[in-house]
Amino acid sequence: MRQKLIKCILFVVACLASILGFLGVVLPLLPATPFFLLALFAFSKSSPRFQHWLLNLPGIGDDLRSWQTHKKINKQRKPVIYLSIFISFVISISLLMGQPLIQSMLIILMLIILLCIRKLPEF
Repeated sequence: MRQKLIKCILFVVACLASILGFLGVVLPLLPATPFFLLALFAFSKSSPRFQHWLLNLPGIGDDLRSWQTHKKINKQRKPVIYLSIFISFVISISLLMGQPLIQSMLIILMLIILLCIRKLPEF
């Protein structure tokens, strides 16, 4: 019974993370990748069928499969990742004109994220 409850909770978490991931694709301040990685983990523990679905999504599935297999990022994809993060943060920062504290926090957060991505292993 306990295991069934845990699977159910993980499935709900995976579904919510997937929704947030899809929203993150179109919303500048919401990151998509961490939510898709969380969804992949939760689906792997709760629903192999939905894990397979997520791994075969166009545009997202290849990167998720690569991460799941190698725990590395494709070297050619890093510039695209850097650029998309930079553009989304610039849009968010420009929308917050007149709020220097929040803008500064976003700049620091962007730099931290870019540094973390830079340190990820490549293949």
